[in-house]
Amino acid sequence: MNKKILGIGNAIVDVFAKVEDSFLIKRNFIKSSMKLIDKSEFEDLKKNIKIEKIVAGGSVANTMSGIAHLKGNPSFIGKINSDNFGEIYKKSLEDINVNFPYIQKNENLSTGASIILITPDSERTMCTYLGISSHLSEGDINEKNIMNNQLIFLEGYLWDKGISEKMFKRAINIAKKNKVKIAMSLSDIFCVNRHKKDFYDLLKNDLDILIGNENEINELTEKKNLLDSINQLKKLNKLIVITRSENGSLAIKDNEIINCDSKKVDKIVDLTGAGDLFAAGFLKEYLEKSEIKKCLMTGSILASKIIQKIGARLE
Repeated sequence: MNKKILGIGNAIVDVFAKVEDSFLIKRNFIKSSMKLIDKSEFEDLKKNIKIEKIVAGGSVANTMSGIAHLKGNPSFIGKINSDNFGEIYKKSLEDINVNFPYIQKNENLSTGASIILITPDSERTMCTYLGISSHLSEGDINEKNIMNNQLIFLEGYLWDKGISEKMFKRAINIAKKNKVKIAMSLSDIFCVNRHKKDFYDLLKNDLDILIGNENEINELTEKKNLLDSINQLKKLNKLIVITRSENGSLAIKDNEIINCDSKKVDKIVDLTGAGDLFAAGFLKEYLEKSEIKKCLMTGSILASKIIQKIGARLE
């Protein structure tokens, strides 16, 4: 029987469009950056591009789609509206066997979307409208969705004081009550910078597994180098997974450090989704009770596959 995992995160529709460099220059977009935009900017942009494809995105949703690719048993909860993008979002996940138990409602904000502008050099510039996705609240989380899983996986992106914090705490309390393990990704360095103390407290008190890259981990521990961070984190007695791009990955478990080399690739096409897919490989093996080394290796293999193609989907 496949072990079940539930991801909770921002439900963002990824909208892909090819554009020339001049398109970015005209709009003052910084190439390869991610910019948060408002509703009117989003609507204007949508009118001026030719949409190539639309898929369900968001960091944890990408991880769940990677687990589905490995024939795992993932579910995902993220907040969508019952609009056109919401329908596309739900169908896009269900088509690849990611269960989506969230019940759509008519909301006052649109389903979140990220317009991904791909220039001829394969660089991606993202314009993200969070819409309703960042309003996931404790009322959207029920015990039934969590209790039947071996593990829940939360994203740091979702953490904000107020409704998101309450939602996080509710999910964690239900998981603890039902002996469901709790994992979290640090999401990005700015996210860690904003919520450093909260994230460290979560790690100490609530999480079983933390996944982050080297920069995010050093930011969390406020250390200048990884060795100092590792020495500090060892004391917490948690499973901490650290990715290091071409320098591979490592895990801290029971005071032991397990190292894994990265998988070499011929040509990097697009780095988006590398961390999300690493998490998919790692967590799928972890659920199967594999050795930690094998968890890291499967993560590296998935990350190496995704950076050789555009987008964060392996199928």
